[in-house]
Amino acid sequence: MYMSKKNIAIVMGGYSSEAQISLKSGRTVFENLDRTIYAPYAIEVLQEGWNCVLENGSKIPVNKADFTLKMDEKTIVFDAVFNTIHGTPGENGLFQAYLELLNIPQTASDFYQAALTFNKRDCISALKPYGIKTATNYYLNQGDFIDEKAIIDRVGLPCFVKANKAGSSFGISKVYTAEEMPAAIQKSFDEDNEIIIESFLKGTEVSVGVVILNGKTTALPVTEIVSENDFFDYDAKYEGKSQEITPARISDAQTKAVQKQAETVFNVLKLKGITRAEFIFHDGEPHFLEVNTTPGLTPASIIPQQAKVAGISLQELFGAMITNVLQH
Repeated sequence: MYMSKKNIAIVMGGYSSEAQISLKSGRTVFENLDRTIYAPYAIEVLQEGWNCVLENGSKIPVNKADFTLKMDEKTIVFDAVFNTIHGTPGENGLFQAYLELLNIPQTASDFYQAALTFNKRDCISALKPYGIKTATNYYLNQGDFIDEKAIIDRVGLPCFVKANKAGSSFGISKVYTAEEMPAAIQKSFDEDNEIIIESFLKGTEVSVGVVILNGKTTALPVTEIVSENDFFDYDAKYEGKSQEITPARISDAQTKAVQKQAETVFNVLKLKGITRAEFIFHDGEPHFLEVNTTPGLTPASIIPQQAKVAGISLQELFGAMITNVLQH
């Protein structure tokens, strides 16, 4: 019996500093979807417009009223959306809410979960009752009185100053002295109106992908991150200034412990699709840093590296994500 192919919109880009990386992630998905089952469409969601980009480079505008395309006098309706937007609007829940109103399934976490995890402060608060350890932190909002002594008394030095709602390590600084604090705070406020300041956790940094495979929440092999820079910043992530070692050089017990924590984060927060949680082993125990609900999927990204070590092809991995949303 002939089965018609499922129309899949791969959305990429976004409105943040991460748009260029997202376009690469989207292209990786576009190239690795099984053409015998899916008809993929590359949809760029950018501030200058939403367009389907064809193989020849020409663009067809997306109808935002119902998220359809007009091609050759036909209307293309999508069975599902593969969401690879990093940052806003695809990682903070806005795009998910829009698709939910249109009743179009999408592969990333739903709008509330996306908004919650994109807000580092709220995410930590939601996980603490479940025994997830984190750094000591201090919160600042734009306009607050900045008491540098109180900050340092609480979190110590060195510490990290981060934009609360930003990805790819934009708006983040490692601060060693009180004198460096004002510039670091300003850098974070340039990205967001909320800041989280965290104590420095000395230890091995690891990253754990989690995906639902055959109906079961499954942690992928653990990646150890060794940054040539002072921390895992933008250059370390995307300009090759870090070593990513998969599987991580940690004990079996530590591997199991951090995979279990990553699965707990996924289940407690009711996430879906594929996520990547970051931890630091501090005093031998995994401490949670953050979770990404639309992690990078470029060939250089951590998730494809972990899938390879697990023996899962990208076609299989991306196919599983689409299957999961089409079944619900």
